[in-house]
Amino acid sequence: MIRYREIAFTAYPVTDIDRARKFYEGVLGLKPSAPLAPGAKFVEYDIGPGTLAIGSSPNWLPSKDGASSALEVEDFDAAVAILRHHKVEFIIGPLEMPTCQMASFRDPDGNRLTVHRRKAN
Repeated sequence: MIRYREIAFTAYPVTDIDRARKFYEGVLGLKPSAPLAPGAKFVEYDIGPGTLAIGSSPNWLPSKDGASSALEVEDFDAAVAILRHHKVEFIIGPLEMPTCQMASFRDPDGNRLTVHRRKAN
């Protein structure tokens, strides 16, 4: 039996790494986990104990129907305000649910992301 500890990373394929970095770093405010070599085609961003990665390869193409990651934020309203400031279009929400707040949107390649805030139990 394989025993798992955690998800090491979630990765999204992108078609233009420079454009993707502008979105992930400039709009979402993420910072690369390590210094990048010039021309790097794969970038990792540590978020708490997990990692979100983006990468560019002709053998790995984006899909709006692919996986989705929810990014837990400290201040949901501030995150939504920043996304609206950058004219990011929401595909779901923002929603106020009994256990959480959430809003889903797409990166420039159509990959789905969600900002999420758990409510105290």
